[in-house]
Amino acid sequence: MSSAPLPIQPRLEFGFISSMAGPADTRATVEGAERLGFDSLWVGDHVAFPVPILDPLLQLAQAAAFSERLRFGTSVYLVPLRHPTPLAKQVTTLDHLTGGRLIFGVGVGGEFPDEFLACGVPVHERGARLEEAIPLLRRLVNGEETEGPGPFYRFPPVRLRPRPVQPGGPPIWCGGRADVALRRAGRMADGWISYVVTPEAYRRGLEIIAKGATAAGREIETFGTGHLLFTRIDSDRERALDVASAHLSQRYAMDFRRATARYAAVGRPEDVAERIAAFWRAGLRHVVLDLVGPREERDLQLQRFAAEVRPLLSSLG
Repeated sequence: MSSAPLPIQPRLEFGFISSMAGPADTRATVEGAERLGFDSLWVGDHVAFPVPILDPLLQLAQAAAFSERLRFGTSVYLVPLRHPTPLAKQVTTLDHLTGGRLIFGVGVGGEFPDEFLACGVPVHERGARLEEAIPLLRRLVNGEETEGPGPFYRFPPVRLRPRPVQPGGPPIWCGGRADVALRRAGRMADGWISYVVTPEAYRRGLEIIAKGATAAGREIETFGTGHLLFTRIDSDRERALDVASAHLSQRYAMDFRRATARYAAVGRPEDVAERIAAFWRAGLRHVVLDLVGPREERDLQLQRFAAEVRPLLSSLG
């Protein structure tokens, strides 16, 4: 059993993150996810990035047209780059288009300061902007009369319609791994979607989140626990590490080999399964696979995960 200090679901769920280049690719991605038994499909977000990336909310809107089962998530949407009022309208719309199957993962970013400059947002304000935006988003999405008191978002009382499909609005899962981000998640979020952490750091993160929730006087019925996990299945660990680190080094425009070795699930199916099991023991209940490597190999990696890795995890809830 997990010793995670938050009320979490028993079942382990599986999703993956993917860009989708157009209608045909989107349909194929969604149909593949459903055929292979995945629970969710996720997309990332950047305004300016070393590799091409499309808008996440528009991608998910198109993907939702091809599925009546999958949940859809953002990992993570950079809220500080946007104003909460039009964003609330987009999130509510997407909740309707997905039939109430949206998880709104949010974060602060900051790895690429130029995109903050391009949006006219000082990068050092990103945490404070997210903190101010989350409660505004909740009220706006739920159709409550909402006023922006500032300092970042100042606007007169406004009420948006319609209300969301999901009672209370789509769950907001916060990203981040610094203590300040974890405490924010405890105070404000419905879940945590982590990134580049070890299982040991994941367990500690949930403990900090729980303390933040207690300090805020929150009573949480269920807290979502997600993790974006770099994953590469191959015949041996070194081969998988070579491919994964080359891909990630190009994506992030830096040498990513040491980080890949430390944080990724790479190697034989049993190696990948054991890494996921370690996160499960730490409290993870929603794995979001980032299948790193050549884009043309993604479908084969998904098939191998479904056929060779997931059966090894069948006993975990």
